[in-house]
Amino acid sequence: MSQSSPQPERPSPCRPRDRRQDLYPDRPGTDDSLDAVPGGAPSPGGPGADAVRASDAEREAVVERLRIASVEGRLTFEELTERSEAAYAAVTRGELDRITDDLPGMGAPGANPAPRQVQRKFSAVMGDCKERIVGRIDGPLEALAVMGDVELDLRGAQVPTGEISISATAVMGDVKIIVPDGVSVVLSGHAFLGDRKVNVREPQRGARVPVVKVTAHAVMGDIKIVDDEHHAPFRRALTDWWRDRDDRRPPR
Repeated sequence: MSQSSPQPERPSPCRPRDRRQDLYPDRPGTDDSLDAVPGGAPSPGGPGADAVRASDAEREAVVERLRIASVEGRLTFEELTERSEAAYAAVTRGELDRITDDLPGMGAPGANPAPRQVQRKFSAVMGDCKERIVGRIDGPLEALAVMGDVELDLRGAQVPTGEISISATAVMGDVKIIVPDGVSVVLSGHAFLGDRKVNVREPQRGARVPVVKVTAHAVMGDIKIVDDEHHAPFRRALTDWWRDRDDRRPPR
């Protein structure tokens, strides 16, 4: 009696092929990553968080946790901005977990906010004023340049509210404000025989990122708001190249 040859397995018509594997060929298959569990949680024995895609609600929850960590004094203005941007760009739950893995639970004891920034007004009259602010900003700042230059670096500051307001005036002088990459800049004011410039990378639309509000008045002077990327592009490119070089170097 002849034995019939095995027939090739055919895909089930009631379970279409998962096309996510075509979009991310380097990632593990996702056909069995989620079981019929409320909320889409991974089934027991299934893949870890690196294989589970994050939801918008989970991203917003991480951003809120970062904001609270900033209020507690655990993150600087630059760190808050960078991590918030990374949270919105995260694809999987594992990527979100790595953003906050060095932060304690919300409300944990031991949080010590930075000392309050006492000096609020920075001026230069026929001279220069260059300040890197590392204190806690809980009120508006003021910058005045009269035939001089004022530079304010806000990257190391602590901003519990996630928002900074600055009044900048330049009369035959220059005011330069350095902000972290990814912040939202709101510029108002006027210029007479002068210029007001914002040279920052636009944040992701709809993202809840820190805000810098600048009321700028320039009279025969310039007021510029730049982020870290545009503040020193050559130095930034050199630093990135050196870091990539170290990452590619084989271990000894």
